[in-house]
Amino acid sequence: MHKRVMDTEAPAEGLTIAVEQMVRYVRHSAVTGGLGTAASSAIARLGREGPYRLTELARAEGVSQPGMTQLVTRMERAGLVRRVADRRDGRGVLVEATDSGLEVFRQRRAERAEALHLLIEKLTEPERQAVRVALPALARAIQDRS
Repeated sequence: MHKRVMDTEAPAEGLTIAVEQMVRYVRHSAVTGGLGTAASSAIARLGREGPYRLTELARAEGVSQPGMTQLVTRMERAGLVRRVADRRDGRGVLVEATDSGLEVFRQRRAERAEALHLLIEKLTEPERQAVRVALPALARAIQDRS
């Protein structure tokens, strides 16, 4: 009784629905560390990009500075991040992932990659090829906008 997403909607709307479903499926497949969405996103950013000032991390994650302070405090208590002095500005503090936090980041990324791999395995070969071409192209388009 599921309608085919791309057949029934305007192309952009159908693609949006498909991407939302895929992201939700892949995101929920990562369970290591028992992190919520905000903590998962923050540790992933720190794992990919390195240390951030708390205010910059809050801005990058689209949350308030007080909200990020609370999140970082919880993640610090869990041993996933630590606050360190900013070497460029002794008054500033950076938030960085600990070794444990980096391991959680790597495990969660592996879980998401496996979930995506399992989805792709269910596709026909022409569909797999289309995904291999389309997803990297969309990623490049996103990077070009940044």
